[in-house]
Amino acid sequence: MKSNGPILIIDDDRKLRDLVVEYLEEYNFATATLPSGMKAVETIRSLAPSVIVLDVMMPGRNGLDVLRDIRVEFATPVIMLTAKGEDTDRIVGLELGADDYMAKPFNPRELLARIKAVLRRVNTGAERKTDTPVIHAGGLALTLSRQVLTIDRDEIELAPTEFRLLKALMAHADRTLTRDELMDMVWDKDFAAYDRSIDVHISKLRSQLRPYPAHAKRIRTVWGTGYMFVGE
Repeated sequence: MKSNGPILIIDDDRKLRDLVVEYLEEYNFATATLPSGMKAVETIRSLAPSVIVLDVMMPGRNGLDVLRDIRVEFATPVIMLTAKGEDTDRIVGLELGADDYMAKPFNPRELLARIKAVLRRVNTGAERKTDTPVIHAGGLALTLSRQVLTIDRDEIELAPTEFRLLKALMAHADRTLTRDELMDMVWDKDFAAYDRSIDVHISKLRSQLRPYPAHAKRIRTVWGTGYMFVGE
């Protein structure tokens, strides 16, 4: 499995950190840990991790606040960990840019599988960048090598999931994509995304387009079916 940086585990539970580190290192993953999110951003700057495993319930600064800080500067994939399993917690995490979500307690084997799935999605996207460097649709340009959306002259760096979702929509402009088709295009089959995942990420993409009146309605809901990128 290709990985350019360590797996960064941010969790205040030392036993859990040690368990995850021991397990991941058995599979030749480099790891780094933090006991809180207080130094998350500066650590990410110095280590450039390939994936971040981030606990939600931490004293001081909670994981959702830390995720907000991360997304200001980085598009690094983030897997959230929490003792809570409510949909609202998952939705908030996804709205803020998390790429996956696991409820505690969890099997380290499942975490390993999800890390591999995230890396596979990122690596597959990177391999495809040279095939089609830029997708143009509806006056927008999506630069695959940098995961950047260009609107007018503004460049917007997208989180990994939003990038893959917009890429799928723009590559099939003016065609309705069903929710199942989008799930297959955006997530691996071994990712247990739930139905609201698509809606949450569509909402995030629309919020990026909303400041631009000519493009605010580019993503159309096709009720009962899915979504369409309106290119005309």
